[in-house]
Amino acid sequence: MSGIYLARTNQKLSFTRIHLEQLKQAQDDTSWSKHALIESFNESVLFHMTSAYDAFLREIAEVYKVDTESLDGYRSLAAQLESTGVESPELKQLSVLENDATGWLHKMIGAYEACWHGADRQEAISETTSLSEIHVLQVNPDHAEDKAIIAEYESWFNALSELIDSLREGMQEW
Repeated sequence: MSGIYLARTNQKLSFTRIHLEQLKQAQDDTSWSKHALIESFNESVLFHMTSAYDAFLREIAEVYKVDTESLDGYRSLAAQLESTGVESPELKQLSVLENDATGWLHKMIGAYEACWHGADRQEAISETTSLSEIHVLQVNPDHAEDKAIIAEYESWFNALSELIDSLREGMQEW
């Protein structure tokens, strides 16, 4: 095992941390571009968190010696592992988290996917959507919720970091 994806996961987690700090600093900015900075860092935080998750899936694939380059999410990894007859407790846990429409991982992925779309009105927040997803989706969002979005990102980042650490410990045991 080369460990390239372990390094990539750690790198993306580090980038997320840096961009979260930049997002917090943008809150205190007084320039005319304050809101553009905030929106830009919102999306970059989502990008790096989602990239860390993707790199971690590839890290799991590397551990189980399956093709890392053709992966497209946890379902793709599950299919590859199933074809080799291997069961992964890590993948089972990730599957539960991704499929829980009210959980942090599902919402994080939804917020990232919202970066690719746009809306000109505010949608209602539900138990399956997040404030971050609604904010990123809007072309002209209301910045009154910026502090709540940072708190949401921080909770997702902490949950992702803890999950990765926990699953890595389990993978090292065998």
